[in-house]
Amino acid sequence: MDVVSDAIAAVRIGRPSSNRLRVGGAWSARIPAYEGAGFHVVLEGGCWLLPDGGGPVRLGAGDAVLLPHGTGHVLASAPLDRDAAALAVPIERLLAAARPTPPPAPAGPFDGALAPAGPLDGGPGREGPLDGAPGPLPVIGAASGPIAELLCGKYRLEHSRSHPLMLELPDVVHLPNRVGAHPQLRAAVDLLGGELAADGAGGALAVPSLIDLLLVYMLRAWLASPRPSVGAADTEAPPASGAALGTGGRWPAALGDPVVAGALRALHEDPARGWSVEELAASAGVSRATLTRRFTALVGRAPMAYLAWWRMTRAAALLQQSADPLDVIARRVGYATPYALSHAFSRQFGTTPGRYRDRMAAHFADG
Repeated sequence: MDVVSDAIAAVRIGRPSSNRLRVGGAWSARIPAYEGAGFHVVLEGGCWLLPDGGGPVRLGAGDAVLLPHGTGHVLASAPLDRDAAALAVPIERLLAAARPTPPPAPAGPFDGALAPAGPLDGGPGREGPLDGAPGPLPVIGAASGPIAELLCGKYRLEHSRSHPLMLELPDVVHLPNRVGAHPQLRAAVDLLGGELAADGAGGALAVPSLIDLLLVYMLRAWLASPRPSVGAADTEAPPASGAALGTGGRWPAALGDPVVAGALRALHEDPARGWSVEELAASAGVSRATLTRRFTALVGRAPMAYLAWWRMTRAAALLQQSADPLDVIARRVGYATPYALSHAFSRQFGTTPGRYRDRMAAHFADG
């Protein structure tokens, strides 16, 4: 796979969850910090996003916003100060209020003795057209005022395996709906809005797939955003690990450099291959010294160090996502024996592959 696909696949757990919400009048809702990435798409109207520790962001119709590190935030009809934002209701209350109320059960001899809790009483309520499903929605709040319709959701991620490309993303990636900007993302947002409004056949499959596409297109849009250029002087000496180039980080520059991008593509397409720096440099059409200098400056690791790290990250993902035995995983990531993989894995993750698999299984069974 390519670098962006691998960066997503390494950390993704299951499918994204989503809810639709139609609100009017004055409102505010809090979304707490989350072990994953949150996103919002404004399908109609507009609202404000108030991230914890950050400034307010105005969201208009067609805007998409990604919170890649699960930053807690408030959504509101207007900018709020800190005291007002603290009074925002949990978004679960708004979502529960939008679900249709189940019809009352026929009266019987025990009527009222075990009354089920309603959606705002902490009970589960009845599943309605939320959870990203197509269909009309009721308006919560003042239907006579400005109305905003949102698709709010989360991608569940395992951050211990995060690729540096994902770590480099800012807390809020706002992608406004501008004419001519990010046409693939705009097309996905339009398709998603159409699926949600149409309630057509196959929508239950189409909507989650389009939400998956949103993450790819939001990352592409961020990578394509204008940034300070990286000149030859920037690649002479490697910056400290984790340092950023300009305001956008080093990874957009790495993927935009034909030599480094070519080397990364080769490593990701075949991580099990017995690569050497000479062979990798030949595939990129440059000398060993040129590849090492440019790769290290833009990626933050030398080529073979990056390959070793990626093999372990890929092994961790396979341990969590598959039931393959250790010898199969070892071969898939370039190790001749399970022992060799286990030794390298323990150095990077501080535990054995078997214990890591058991811990991940227990963690996500509880979550």
